[in-house]
Amino acid sequence: MEKGKLYLIPVPLGDSGELPSVLPASNSLIVNSIQIFVVENEKTARRHLKQMGLATRMDELILHTLNEQTPPEQIPDFLKDCMDGKDTGLLSEAGCPAVADPGSELVKRAHEKNIQVIPLVGPSSILLALMASGMNGQNFCFNGYLPKEQKARIAKLRELERQVRKSNQTQIFIETPYRNSHVIEDAINTLSADLLFCIACNLTQPDEVIKTLTVSEWKKQKPDVNKRPAIFLVGK
Repeated sequence: MEKGKLYLIPVPLGDSGELPSVLPASNSLIVNSIQIFVVENEKTARRHLKQMGLATRMDELILHTLNEQTPPEQIPDFLKDCMDGKDTGLLSEAGCPAVADPGSELVKRAHEKNIQVIPLVGPSSILLALMASGMNGQNFCFNGYLPKEQKARIAKLRELERQVRKSNQTQIFIETPYRNSHVIEDAINTLSADLLFCIACNLTQPDEVIKTLTVSEWKKQKPDVNKRPAIFLVGK
């Protein structure tokens, strides 16, 4: 029997904005051919699927939940339908699945089982921010979240600066929206004045803001992006 495929289905980065501007129409055709999905949160996944034009009744779908609380031994079970010849879709909470996302473990298992993995086109906050930052796009590193504890966070920021100085490698990181102000404050007070610091907030949304300034310039105009999704870049 031919195995099913695992489709990696991007979703919008926010709740507003025009869907055709961030997702191609062909994604909707693929979504409508699938009835089995692996998702981080069932409620938001149903909303995303409806937004993408899914015609199938929601009660006819099979949804598997994969998040940070999912036991690793449970993950292979989510590919049983693929092994039986049925296509499966993987959705993130926002943006591209398996990038800064627990879905990467499912993709790894799919390769182990020789299941074809097909990534669909969609928005990635990491790449969009890098594109718009004006920083080095030839050599960059995504660091995920910085430490929660301030002392450790400051130490990490100093480490990121060393990487920028050593190899001109752009450093990218994200933060939980309610901690944005703390991270920005620490970055501005820790990084050298001549370094570039980019704040990219609410990407692809009507109130999108992307701004790159030197650290010394940021000290004169502290931004207010608290409680809004943002991504940060350090470079030169």
